[in-house]
Amino acid sequence: MPLTFTNARLVDASGEAAGALRVEGGRIVALDPNLPGDPHALDLGGALITPGFVDVHTHGGGGFSLHTTDPDELRAYAAWAASTGTTAFLAGIVGVPNALPEAQISAAVNASRAAGPGPELLGIHLEGPYISYARRGAHSPSWLRTPNPVETERLLELADGRLRIVTVAPELPGAHALIQRLDAAGVTVSIGHTDCTYEQARAAIPLGLRHATHCFNAMRPLHHREPGPLGAIVEAEGVLGELIADGFHVHPAAMRVLIRALGPERTVIVTDALACAGLRDAAFSFGGQQARVVDGVAKLADGTLTGSVLTMDRALALLTRELGLALPAAVGMLTRNPARAARVGERKGALAPGYDADLLIFDADLRLQATFCRGALAYATPAWQERYRHALG
Repeated sequence: MPLTFTNARLVDASGEAAGALRVEGGRIVALDPNLPGDPHALDLGGALITPGFVDVHTHGGGGFSLHTTDPDELRAYAAWAASTGTTAFLAGIVGVPNALPEAQISAAVNASRAAGPGPELLGIHLEGPYISYARRGAHSPSWLRTPNPVETERLLELADGRLRIVTVAPELPGAHALIQRLDAAGVTVSIGHTDCTYEQARAAIPLGLRHATHCFNAMRPLHHREPGPLGAIVEAEGVLGELIADGFHVHPAAMRVLIRALGPERTVIVTDALACAGLRDAAFSFGGQQARVVDGVAKLADGTLTGSVLTMDRALALLTRELGLALPAAVGMLTRNPARAARVGERKGALAPGYDADLLIFDADLRLQATFCRGALAYATPAWQERYRHALG
């Protein structure tokens, strides 16, 4: 059934316009200031429409972990994620002791095969196990592995085409061959959890590195005599850089520096959220390690910072209110850029005919009112549920 949103502020990375947007068959079919009448029209009264958020680095939220052996847990996460504005995501999988996380990969593959309504599981972001011991962060040493070609083929076989991003420390023995093989297989290879030098990063980027995992965090720092991986990332125009926009992982001033260095076109906002996201002062598990949220920050028992409790709608608010970014630039970093990283930029992340009708409605204070996934209502406040029912007649 077609549905037209009228009297809307339409905002995506390309800018802002007033007008109407029509959805049919799960896709956007038209945008125009003066679309002809539609019996099924939802008057937004000047409310804001953006594309749905795409989170390419998350490990869970709402009490649900994405590093799981249960496909139903991934589906439950998706149902919860709609309330935060996420309409598509990658399942963040980490390591397991002394092996590949085969059961977790299989669960994500099975969940993505049986896709239902709601936020779309686009595939997998494998954060490790090919990462630096020195920059492992909250990753257990027992999870870490050295790349080898046989294991790479096994990984690709297990993922069955659903491996979208793999985080790699390029200084590891065998990492160059791994980067080239994954890139050839259509996987976005991300530099991260790395102690590499500027020169090592520069040498590895042309091999197929197209992305950087949570810039600043879990990497050798930027120094005026040793620029480290971040210096190489900024210089490499084809590399997108993640930023955890919670104000804890990266100081707001450093966030502004990175966004200015990369530009809004190359910055990808991520949550790096854990199962505790959306919960207050909660205890939880990260890959079998016990952790808890204290004063809005997630930490392991030894005090190591681990993931976040951030949600994508809160990230938008921080970018616009605390960093003072223009709304189209902020929206682009939550939609268009991560869609490019996940290699679905031809159908997600923009308000344009032919794109998936993944849409968010916000009020004037940027409070999320409704989430549509491929044209179907996935979340709404009670008032907007009533408005939607009325529009459908």
